[in-house]
Amino acid sequence: MTGLLPAPGLPGILGGSTPPGVYRLPPTDAPADVLALAADADWRGAWLRLDRVHDKAAFLERCATDLELPEWFGRNWDALADCLTDLSWWREAGKSHGYLLLAEDWETFRKSAPGDARTAEAIFNDAVDFWARSEAPLAVLLA
Repeated sequence: MTGLLPAPGLPGILGGSTPPGVYRLPPTDAPADVLALAADADWRGAWLRLDRVHDKAAFLERCATDLELPEWFGRNWDALADCLTDLSWWREAGKSHGYLLLAEDWETFRKSAPGDARTAEAIFNDAVDFWARSEAPLAVLLA
């Protein structure tokens, strides 16, 4: 599911009344504020900063760095899909109500590398679907 996330949508996702999905975040929402809301709701958040990312290699490298992916991450699409369907690397002590991945500057990346952005978005959608019925779902916001 991909759509523009309306202002009340984030509380809905975090509270469970809106299904997790891949959503476009309005440009008025500051990433730090979004992640603070997620933390307040006991969701584990990650901020993927896509400024100056214009191709697949740079995207995957930024994923490795910003998401603190495990050493076994192979910097290819299959490895990204594997990491997003095995979140053991992202878990920390304590229970989380969910996982929120916020990709900032998505439109810049999408315009620079439309095919790579489509592939990344498909991987995000598959990962969201994988975790949709779990106690700790995954949601992705494209900002």
